Amino acid sequence: MKNLFPLTALCLALLPAVRAEPRSLFNGQDLSGWKVAVGDQGLVDRQDIFTVHDGLIHVYPTQEHGSKQPYAGIVTEQEFSHYRLSLEYKWGDDKFHPRFDMVRDAGIMFHVHGPVTMWPNSVECQIQEGDTGDLWIVGSQASSPVQDVIRNYSPRGNLETRGSLQPRFARFHRAYSWETPGWNTVVVEVRGDQARFFVNGQLVNEARDMKRWDEAQKQWVALDRGPILLQAEGAELFYRNVRIEELKP
Repeated sequence: MKNLFPLTALCLALLPAVRAEPRSLFNGQDLSGWKVAVGDQGLVDRQDIFTVHDGLIHVYPTQEHGSKQPYAGIVTEQEFSHYRLSLEYKWGDDKFHPRFDMVRDAGIMFHVHGPVTMWPNSVECQIQEGDTGDLWIVGSQASSPVQDVIRNYSPRGNLETRGSLQPRFARFHRAYSWETPGWNTVVVEVRGDQARFFVNGQLVNEARDMKRWDEAQKQWVALDRGPILLQAEGAELFYRNVRIEELKP
């Protein structure tokens, strides 16, 4: 009998890679698997900023319109490295001080490292009226290709590196605003120290060579894993269908 091993190996190599099935990070009933951070208090046991009903996460559900409210976030108990995160969001009607006179704002922070506060060291896909898909670097460092005239994201742009410990915040603007009224879908595809952002199916930004500061080594090192945090920043908001598909490295 002829040796069929080489042919078999070739056939197996040509098969598509096995991918994990997407799973829900939010069970539609409660915040199991998540912790809550409020303002500078860090993690708290009791809060009324995030509630769950009708399969939705409702942000600022009962607070009085125009009142002063703290910022907050829910953060996964688990860390992730290679994955495709997808969720849908929709703005509510109410707005709160100190952002009452500003556009509605929230965000998806990932690869969170260090103490968990409202704005922990991390990388963020911003969710904001007219700016969903902006890339924020918080207490970290990353590179992204930037168009040399309008200074927005462009896959063919010049690679720029931004981010530091002080100041902690650096921004890369998204390519175009694909946000629409009602429900919008955001996908954050992360492969270790690389990430791409999609809004309603459109690629709008990417982060390359993400890094965190290692105090022991006194140098920037690869930022390739961490928890995920969903923000509340002074605007009524709904999240639903929060799902993750873990990818092979």
